[in-house]
Amino acid sequence: MATVPATIAPDGARTVSRGLWWDALRRLRRNGPALIGLALIAVFVVSAVLAPIIAPYDPISDRSAPYQPPSPEHIMGTDKQGRDQFSRILYGAQISLVVGVVSVAMALVIGGLLGAIAGAAGGKIDTIFMRLVDVLLAIPGILLAIGIVAWLGRGLPQIMLAVAVTNVPIFARLLRGSLLSLREVDYVVVAQSIGASKTRLLLRHMLPNSMTPLIVAATLALATAIIDVAGLGFLGLGPADPRTPEWGTMLTDSTSALRRAPWLIIFPGLAITLSVIGFNLFGDGLREALDPRSRR
Repeated sequence: MATVPATIAPDGARTVSRGLWWDALRRLRRNGPALIGLALIAVFVVSAVLAPIIAPYDPISDRSAPYQPPSPEHIMGTDKQGRDQFSRILYGAQISLVVGVVSVAMALVIGGLLGAIAGAAGGKIDTIFMRLVDVLLAIPGILLAIGIVAWLGRGLPQIMLAVAVTNVPIFARLLRGSLLSLREVDYVVVAQSIGASKTRLLLRHMLPNSMTPLIVAATLALATAIIDVAGLGFLGLGPADPRTPEWGTMLTDSTSALRRAPWLIIFPGLAITLSVIGFNLFGDGLREALDPRSRR
């Protein structure tokens, strides 16, 4: 009869292993910073999804007196055009969430495809793909994004593409390295020895066991994507419509009133900071939880 493997916890107690993902969930639940990050992510996502319900005012058309300080009527004040800052931050979360998720998903697909082909094929194909990746990695991500948006023009689709391109080489190199490390693993060697094709080896045996680093990298890339989107907006390369409530654009619009209305910078900056911290804390906790050598 098969037995379930057991592990030794730091306090000496024996714990039964129920599989990688179950053990990872158990370790993640014991990771305080990761739970804090998950809570911040939940607030960010709920704010973005429920913005039309939560927001007390229309972020574009509803206007009051300009530069009103935080009050019960406008809990985060109003901007220079009298628009409610709280409503604009909620709708700005929508833009950051959509652009972040779409751009990271695009980068994951394209970079994963490049890395899978390079890691599985090897030889000249691997060399060509990795030199292309090296060229992209040699360019600072924000500069590459600025160049792409400046070339294609302002707009959310262009921003999504620019942020995706900056993350493609990260996923490609990560997956390629994972696949190379699995080439000499016992189950891959055995499958190859009984006549499994390269395609079956890649899709059935190697790729499923290479996804853990990509999941962690995607979580951390969401934090970088939020910063990149805000950075492009701050530099004037945000959405084409200047009225769009995007966090980086809001920071740019409020710099002229820094002394008169400091809350116009504090609240968007705080929103960016907390959302990025949330993804970073959760990503670090997820990396530790999915590491079989980690014991919490």
